[in-house]
Amino acid sequence: MQELKVYRMGGTPEAIGRQLGELAKPVFETYMAQSSAWQAVSRWRGHAFVQELRAAAQQYFPAQVAELDAMAAALGWSAHDLFLWNCRGELIHNAPDGCTTLASATPAAGLIAHNEDGDPYLRGRCHMVEVEPAGQPGFVSFYYPGSLPGHTFAASRAGVAQAINNVRIREPRAGVPRMILARAVLDAASLDDALALLRDTPRASGFHHTLGGTDAAGAVRVFSVEATAQRASVVEVSAPSGHANHLIHAGCEHEAQIVTDSSRDRQARLADLLPALVAKPGAHPGAHPHGEAFVQTLHDRAGPGLPIFRDDPRDPDDENTLATACMRIDARGVTLDVWQDGARVTSQPIARG
Repeated sequence: MQELKVYRMGGTPEAIGRQLGELAKPVFETYMAQSSAWQAVSRWRGHAFVQELRAAAQQYFPAQVAELDAMAAALGWSAHDLFLWNCRGELIHNAPDGCTTLASATPAAGLIAHNEDGDPYLRGRCHMVEVEPAGQPGFVSFYYPGSLPGHTFAASRAGVAQAINNVRIREPRAGVPRMILARAVLDAASLDDALALLRDTPRASGFHHTLGGTDAAGAVRVFSVEATAQRASVVEVSAPSGHANHLIHAGCEHEAQIVTDSSRDRQARLADLLPALVAKPGAHPGAHPHGEAFVQTLHDRAGPGLPIFRDDPRDPDDENTLATACMRIDARGVTLDVWQDGARVTSQPIARG
């Protein structure tokens, strides 16, 4: 497997958006032409709800809106249409973005491991980007063509690691679109600031965020956050835990959601596998003891139901595993390793700035 190239960019929001658009342009039109999700999202053109979403995004995170508009210009798309695409979770509820995440933490080291599941067309067509926004910490992220970075897996030079799981909320409301909010987390100055952003921002629909970093006292902490239109549930993680693509925290029964067979089966398989995870020597000095076992778990294809690792072209949610990430967190920052098709394709230390 060829090394996964990291594309570097930075500057103003407009400069970053233009560079993201230029990177996506070779595949974007073909990608969208085959996307049934885009066919469904495009029916929302001109709808008043979309204007409410854009107004909320502009009010709270104008820099991210500027990035998106510049990306649209570079792609030769209207700003309205690309904004629609980046609101797909608010508009079609059953958006085809999947993912499974594992996490654990000790006071000295944390671990977030993540399968990024998406449109099978994107296998081999996504990139890693290293982004240095003017006046912000900067971050490294997996990047879908035409989507703001941040809604996959990423780590910032503020020492914050984030992995996102799609959750399918049936009742969105006017507020900040979830992909805008996930991108904004990468500009947070600290783990505490990132958590406050998720708690305090009015949200239009919802994601599950796994966030890790060091707190003000220097201890490593990892959190499972279900940040939805109705609530922000924050649960600290210590022992190994896992999350698929539906809400599982206490209180979630009061929020209407779609639970697919795949998500249900993956969550059940995680429940079977997690008790057997034991500390194993890491592949790198200072690695979290569960790192190797977590990656093996995310590559699991067994079990009675639909598998954790997804490579079936007939996947019922129309999703395949595009990459597996393992982010090891300590006081120095985050080390990000990425696997594709069973091979490690990049290993990058992201030191705290």
